[in-house]
Amino acid sequence: MKRVVVTGVLSVLACIVRPAPAAADVTAFFGVSPSPSTRTTQGVAIGVGLIVVGFEFEYGKTKQDDLKGAPGLTTGMGNLMVMTPTQKVQLYATTGGGMFHEIYRTRGTTNFGTNVGGGVKLGLAGPIRLRLDYRVFKLNGDPLFTKVQRFYGGLSLSF
Repeated sequence: MKRVVVTGVLSVLACIVRPAPAAADVTAFFGVSPSPSTRTTQGVAIGVGLIVVGFEFEYGKTKQDDLKGAPGLTTGMGNLMVMTPTQKVQLYATTGGGMFHEIYRTRGTTNFGTNVGGGVKLGLAGPIRLRLDYRVFKLNGDPLFTKVQRFYGGLSLSF
């Protein structure tokens, strides 16, 4: 009899208690990379979140500055995110890795890189949020600069 009651209670709980649905978003961003000189950067990030853990793929491109000796940098990174389970103001920390391509004049290098950072997503109206982000990239291989920073702001659409 005890087994029937336990099975019944667990069955009812399984029908009532469901995991929260996954939330996805896409962000178009624009920002700056201040090292070794201030250059513009732009890109897109696509992510999915499951309450406090999320995954994201981001593509970013930083312009080359020949006059100041600053290379261009293209990154494609997959990231793990840990975020607050809130809607209006959502803080997050992220870390990940992927490929990069650095180019300066006729010199180019492609290799693996990692990144760590964090930011905030601020609810604006409905599914539209403002995203502010800071990242530090560590570039492996033989790039001109092994540590690169990036600050960006963007509009994020949740769905």
